[in-house]
Amino acid sequence: MARIETLLLPETLDGQALYARFVEANRLCGALVSFSGRVRDRSASGTVSHLYLDWYPGMTERSLADIAAAAANRFEVEALLVAHRCGEVRAGEEIVFVAAASAHRRAAFEAADYLMDRLKSEAALWKREVGKGFDDWIEPTAKDSADLKRWNP
Repeated sequence: MARIETLLLPETLDGQALYARFVEANRLCGALVSFSGRVRDRSASGTVSHLYLDWYPGMTERSLADIAAAAANRFEVEALLVAHRCGEVRAGEEIVFVAAASAHRRAAFEAADYLMDRLKSEAALWKREVGKGFDDWIEPTAKDSADLKRWNP
């Protein structure tokens, strides 16, 4: 059974510190893969100052845990870490960090990719992009849906 850790963070996410801790905890695994996502500073509406991620306590944490459990059931991984911000996240700041540890690289890469596709489209977080003169809700795009569909053709 894979070890799974999920974090919903209203404060700064430090992907380097999370990665160092993940490496130490999984030092005997043959493959460690991680991904860190940041808030972009541009959108169709203009320059983005920040995203605001609304969440529902309990429900949002459960959605992160369910997505991670599905990845653990699907791929031969030893450990998974999912950390996601909530609240206000400034442009340039880390918004998400995922890591996967496995005996071999393919499972770790696929698990991390799967986590990101599911988190982007299905996590119980509601995103607003904010900048000078705009405050727009963000919905998954057609590309996000196509990425997600790869896992259930």
